[in-house]
Amino acid sequence: MTDASPTQRGRAMAQLDLGEIDLGLLLALEALLGERNVTHAAARLGLSQPALSARLARLRQVFADPLFVPASNGRGVVATTRATELAGELAEVLDTLRHMVEGPAAFDPARTRRTFTIAVQENPAAILAPGLVPRVLAAAPEARLAFIHPSPDIGERLERGEVDVLIAGPERASGDLMSRALAEDGFLTAQRKGHPRGPGPLDLDTFCALDHLLISTDGGGFSGLIDAVLAARGRTRRVKVSIQNYALAPIVLAGSDCICTLPQRFLARFAHELDLTPPPLDLARPQLLALWHPRNRRDEGHLWLRQRLYEAADAV
Repeated sequence: MTDASPTQRGRAMAQLDLGEIDLGLLLALEALLGERNVTHAAARLGLSQPALSARLARLRQVFADPLFVPASNGRGVVATTRATELAGELAEVLDTLRHMVEGPAAFDPARTRRTFTIAVQENPAAILAPGLVPRVLAAAPEARLAFIHPSPDIGERLERGEVDVLIAGPERASGDLMSRALAEDGFLTAQRKGHPRGPGPLDLDTFCALDHLLISTDGGGFSGLIDAVLAARGRTRRVKVSIQNYALAPIVLAGSDCICTLPQRFLARFAHELDLTPPPLDLARPQLLALWHPRNRRDEGHLWLRQRLYEAADAV
């Protein structure tokens, strides 16, 4: 077996004694490399010369190298080859630590290339995205926006920073997330133009007797909020068609005699294609919340995105 070189032995010792290195030692090494004089380096650090000499002794133990030797002219010290090798790595380490302490640079929307990810169901996305997208891209032309469907692990994804904001109802709020109300909506019942029943107001008997279209975001469901309200009154309705996305609803309604009860802000966009009327039920007004993880509470980019989101919701 061959002996390790002095450099290899020094690196092995450095790794072995990593736990003994503190920031004070690294700053002492930086000052000595910069000043090449123990007295001047001590003054730079606000230390006494004996205190700095003690730190140098510890550095020599950790790196298994003298690091600095007296200059031949008697003025100052000369760095050893090992100390010179350490200079570049030391600068990177201290720059990283200083950046950690100082925090990130101020967020500049005009220059950011950040991708913002928003988890939201189709209907609230259709309501908020038309106002949010131009607000974000006008101020942050190099930024990107991703709208994704909320996954079952959305809480974990918010915590990991993979998703910036979840837009959902109050039922998704939890003690682990921060939130702010975005919007409140009502309901309307829609039918095709020329529906056999006519365009007038709906009474409860007619409402229950007609065929209904229901949107089941989980897919395949034939019962929802309205059925629960009807059941509390001892009534039922005939849900004949179940679809999974909002965009298909106006198309199905236009080609059938089904009716469908959906949020007012969504249906209002199809007032020229469908007849709209209030449902004959007292339905709780749905609310939308913006939810995010506390990890982003003070992030300047995240604060900026949320403000644009509030503005888009207020403008709806």
